Amino acid sequence: MTDIVITEFMDDTAVANLKSRFAVHYDPELYANPDEMARLFADVPAVIVRNQTQVRGKALEAAKRLKVIGRLGVGLDNLDMEACAARGIRVFPATGANSLSVVEYVIGTTMTLLRGAYFANAAMVAGEFPKTKLIGREIAGKLMGLVGFGSIARDVALHARAIGMEVAAYHPRLALDDPAWSGVRRLEFDELLAEADVISLHVPLTSETRGLIDKKAIARMKPDAILINTARGGIMDEAALVKALKAGKLGGAAIDVYEQEPLGKDAAKVFAGAPNLILTPHIAGNTVESNARVSGLVAEKVMAALEKRI
Repeated sequence: MTDIVITEFMDDTAVANLKSRFAVHYDPELYANPDEMARLFADVPAVIVRNQTQVRGKALEAAKRLKVIGRLGVGLDNLDMEACAARGIRVFPATGANSLSVVEYVIGTTMTLLRGAYFANAAMVAGEFPKTKLIGREIAGKLMGLVGFGSIARDVALHARAIGMEVAAYHPRLALDDPAWSGVRRLEFDELLAEADVISLHVPLTSETRGLIDKKAIARMKPDAILINTARGGIMDEAALVKALKAGKLGGAAIDVYEQEPLGKDAAKVFAGAPNLILTPHIAGNTVESNARVSGLVAEKVMAALEKRI
């Protein structure tokens, strides 16, 4: 009988560690087969998932013996947390384990989009030398605006300040006297949109944040501002973003998360022809190093829960 079902990719060392102590069914493509997933969930006490596995509805109803969910990441919007709580199912996200990868993605794409010097391959290969067209901007002295100021955003602030940026954040529920505000300006949402040179999103997808970055919000930004979304796709109006980029009313964007995932050809069409746009497939938090940390942490939590050590 299987003890643990793993539905998406996981570090090999962590999988081997799990298999040394439990009966494990590991299929990194299982998330794409909901019927088979529901069948396998029927008799297992633990599952380990990433963001593409929907642990709700049919799959969750089928999991009669489920006691533990390991989440290879930090977002929980693909889990029916209310149903899990009602059934006493314990959920273990990999809090903090992929923060550095996200931080480096935010800083790296900020540098790339501000400098604008790394989109010249086609012109160079064609024999052109567009030197005067590629005079970009320095990151030092720019204002990094953080929408949300949780643990990852605070790490972004630390790294941004280390390379000479100023930092401001919007987080209405964080107390004014919280030490996290040290060295960071506290701005209201509209103020941050209007003042920031770079805006990075760090809020969960909730009824309050869905559609937060709409056409009106984008219109409040500086016409040369950079927008980075490593949070959740539903927070931002993708069509409004593309329209602003094409109209020259936004300086650039890096998008790692989407309203629909996987994106697919039809959904991807909205981004066609948008300049100064970096699109990545929800990998801001995924590096070789972070995958090892995330997988190891979740594996240990799941094993400890099954062995009643926690």
